[in-house]
Order: sequence, then structure tokens, then C-alpha cells
Amino acid sequence: MMDRLKDWMVESANIMFDDSKSDLRSLPKSVRLQILIVLSFIWSTVFSLYVFSLTTFIWGWAGVVMAHIGLIIAVYITFKFFHKANKERKSVFETGNYNPAKIFAVFFLVFFIFIFTKGVEVLTKTNSYKIEYEGPDKTTIERIKEFVK
Repeated sequence: MMDRLKDWMVESANIMFDDSKSDLRSLPKSVRLQILIVLSFIWSTVFSLYVFSLTTFIWGWAGVVMAHIGLIIAVYITFKFFHKANKERKSVFETGNYNPAKIFAVFFLVFFIFIFTKGVEVLTKTNSYKIEYEGPDKTTIERIKEFVK
């Protein structure tokens, strides 16, 4: 069962990221990434228009877009790291290869989690205040009369 699930996940990732199996293999990698990001913007906008109200739309949309872009980049980086690890069979701790891309990936994941939680917070927020505002103690005219004699 687990082997079938693993094989299905690898085949699904190969469709998007393996140059020999992708339907977009004739396009440059940068164009393929651009297509994925544009599709994530489109689907994020459609989802946000359907789910969020007008007042929470921009925060919800930003969270959903960042989640899509982060997911695309995270899956791509993970897929590439696992393929590289299968070929080399060396541990990062043995080689001491702490390159900036790996460090950036960790910080990006932390940032991605922050943006995603903000989107979830917008979804669950009620926008109601617990302390009711009854207005100012004095009218504007009364406040002006205090300073003008």
C-alpha cells in the first residue's frame, strides 16, 4: 500500500517536474515555472472571490496566493533534493554543504507558514468588537469652544 502511494506521488511529481515526462517539456524551465505561478494566481483569485467577503478579500487572497507559490516552490525544491540525494547518497552533515539555497528554503518555509496562518486567521475572524463605542463625551462644537474664547 505504501509503495503504491509512494509510486503515485513520484509519478505525479514527475508529470510536473521531470523534463522527460512533462507535457510542457519543450518549454524552458523558467516559462514552466511562470505558467504554474500564473495558474496559481488565477485559481487563488477564483477561490478568494468565492470565499472571502469584500473587507477580507485582499488578506485572504494574499494568503492563498502565497500558499500556492510557496507550495509550488517547496514541492519543486523537495523533488530536486530527493533526486539529488538518490544520485549522490551523501549526507549534508558529512559534506558540510550548507549552501544559501538550503538556508533560504528554510526561511521561506517559515515565512510561508506565517502567511498561511494569517490567511486562516482572516477566515476565522469575526470583525466584531467586544467593547462597544458609544461616541465621544463631548460634541465637536463643545470641544472647539474649550479652545476658542
